[in-house]
Amino acid sequence: MSVAAIPAAEFQERRERLLDQVRLLDAGGYVLFDPAYIQYFTGFWFLSNERPVVFAQSAAGDAAIFVPEFEVARTRAETDFDRIESYPEYPGLEHPMTILARALADLGLAGTVAVDQDGYPGILGYQGPPLSAVTGASVHSVADVIERMMARKSANEIALIRESGRWCAHAHRLLQEYTRPGVTEAEASLRAGHESTLAMLEALGDSFGGQLGSNDGVKAGYRGQIGRRSAWAHAIAHNIEFRRGDMLVTETGAPVWGYNAELERAMVIGTPTDELRRLFDHVVAAQRVAFDALRPGVTCAAVDGAVMRYFEDNDLLPYWRQHTGHAIGLRNHEAPFLDIGDHTPIETGMVFTIEPGLYDDELGGFRHSDTVVVVEDGIELLTSYPSDLESLTLPLD
Repeated sequence: MSVAAIPAAEFQERRERLLDQVRLLDAGGYVLFDPAYIQYFTGFWFLSNERPVVFAQSAAGDAAIFVPEFEVARTRAETDFDRIESYPEYPGLEHPMTILARALADLGLAGTVAVDQDGYPGILGYQGPPLSAVTGASVHSVADVIERMMARKSANEIALIRESGRWCAHAHRLLQEYTRPGVTEAEASLRAGHESTLAMLEALGDSFGGQLGSNDGVKAGYRGQIGRRSAWAHAIAHNIEFRRGDMLVTETGAPVWGYNAELERAMVIGTPTDELRRLFDHVVAAQRVAFDALRPGVTCAAVDGAVMRYFEDNDLLPYWRQHTGHAIGLRNHEAPFLDIGDHTPIETGMVFTIEPGLYDDELGGFRHSDTVVVVEDGIELLTSYPSDLESLTLPLD
């Protein structure tokens, strides 16, 4: 089995589209600090830490990657950048931003410069001057332009997200199999994630695309959303022991060349009560409402509004906690958002999670999440897993 990485020609086309916008600003070029943006436009993957990694391209098309010195050999071996600039270390005797300013001047970036942000973000203790301060340039943010570009996925991106969804389903089947009373959250999650990662590596081989860390791969678990804690939409893991009657909300993920699908399900251990069945059925119905509402030409707000009307019509608003979904791709959460406050028009090629949920403080949480791509006549599911209560009721032994 093989899955294709994003081809070099597509990265080139993305950069050309961005340059078209940069030239409209009469800017000398653009500078990117955000790791996801650099990955999107170049395919260059790196561990983001206190050491700045920067990509820049002049309006004339000349480009350079800026990395710490110890990254130069790897960057040269694993990429086809014509120009690699470096600095000794952060913070060093001379700050990396000062060295970057000279490199940008040599590229011809002066006057007005398009940026995703005015300097490297303050992560992991990083401190440094703004780009505008070290270059004297007038900076103009193009982050909104980049987000709009990323929102519409290409056929290659959709194929990678679809492949991710396939491995999410594989991991979920194992997670469901290993979840039983007396087993702990960590035991079920780590076993399912580990076995799924090895299976994916064997199946995809070199076409997997690698990960950022030595222990990253497929994830499958609960993030603490077990029993009453499943009513906390974004909880954290506590290695809880599963018990009879627990309501569960799962999460799975499987990056393929950095692209992500999301698959989540509500499950119950043992015979469901009538009230549990009622809320479960409403969540399934609410997700269908969102599926039917999502199509080109409507707004994100309209999709969330349709779900909210369903909740209101069925007296479910007291159980509401979160919007219907969000875009997904290189990042687990991307813009736009299926929220009544987001009036972004929906276009073909956009990829969303669809996850309307209901949360009862006594029973727990009820949420299914599927990943879909918008097509001309509606949506196509990129994840496939049973959503009926019978299939998601776990045995007691």
